[in-house]
Amino acid sequence: MLPDLKASGSYLKINTPNIDLKTKLGSSSDTSSAKGSPSFNIDHVVYGTITASLPVFSGFRTHNGIQSAKYLAQAAKLDADNDRDAIIQNTIDAYNNLYKAKKAVELVNSNLAQSKQRVSDFSSLEKNGLLARNDLLKAELQESNIELSLLDAENNFKITNINMNLMLGLPENTELVPDSLIPEAADTRNITDWELAALQNRKDLQAIAYREKAAIAGVKLARADYYPSLALTGGYIALDVPNFITVTNALNIGVGLQYNLGSIWKSGAKVAQAKTHVQQAQLTEELMNDQVRIQINKAYQDYILSQKKIDVYTKAVEQATENYKITKNKYDNSLATTTDLLDADLAELQAKLNFSFAKADAVVAYKKLLQTAGGLNTKK
Repeated sequence: MLPDLKASGSYLKINTPNIDLKTKLGSSSDTSSAKGSPSFNIDHVVYGTITASLPVFSGFRTHNGIQSAKYLAQAAKLDADNDRDAIIQNTIDAYNNLYKAKKAVELVNSNLAQSKQRVSDFSSLEKNGLLARNDLLKAELQESNIELSLLDAENNFKITNINMNLMLGLPENTELVPDSLIPEAADTRNITDWELAALQNRKDLQAIAYREKAAIAGVKLARADYYPSLALTGGYIALDVPNFITVTNALNIGVGLQYNLGSIWKSGAKVAQAKTHVQQAQLTEELMNDQVRIQINKAYQDYILSQKKIDVYTKAVEQATENYKITKNKYDNSLATTTDLLDADLAELQAKLNFSFAKADAVVAYKKLLQTAGGLNTKK
């Protein structure tokens, strides 16, 4: 849309040219040759030009080019927003792993303290002849196994801590202390609501729509070659030929019309290619719509599953805790074996771990559902 402004200048060293002026400059005898034409001593030429051109009409090429650029710029911004959502989700996943690793260390550590106390009690009973040596060995073996589990849990926590530090740009030796996860309130929207939200809010879908608009503008841009170009022109010329002519203050203004006749048979291929880009964008959009529906259904089912797991593990913790109390009471009354007691203890630990992990996974599942629906960065 802006005018073109060009400046050029040259200094040319030349030989002695033969000049035959058709219009005589005068009758002075000292400047005339034998043939009646004046002679000049010219050995160089200096000239300069400044030209300006303002497009008036170019087959809507400028307008469609601007529209295409705007659509592509908007698509790029939406791509950046989509990448931002992915980074947020990756951070949530990393934090979830860190939280679960820390929770595992805490629960296993607590169970290890309980196991050490049990071994201490069994050792006293064994010394007093009230407990078989084999039962003490079983308790000590379980303590060793729990210590190994604690080592694995601590190692896993260190690794997840390093991964989180790298993601956040912190020094690797920074020790992070994860806070407790706050479960999201149950979302009552059904799968249809989530699908509609995804189709309306997904940044990648919106970006594809803008690229389709840019492709349509590209078709119009290709058709611009069928039209002539019209422009306002203006310029300034200065010329100095020593001993011959000096021209200054030579201004010009006018209208320029240009048409490439070759575009009549060449532009058809460009238009067909541009239309193919539109078809590709449309097919990509249809494919993406199907993929979004698949993704939103998977994320929704994962979220529902996570909620059901919490309900199941809540009951499992209650059952495991009650089972341990009953087994402990039976053991104290010599109605249960040491193996039964140790098994009940491990079952309680596993139930607590599963419950803690299920709560953390439920939060991540809901966040993933929000991301798939395009609402992760807007949900408060």
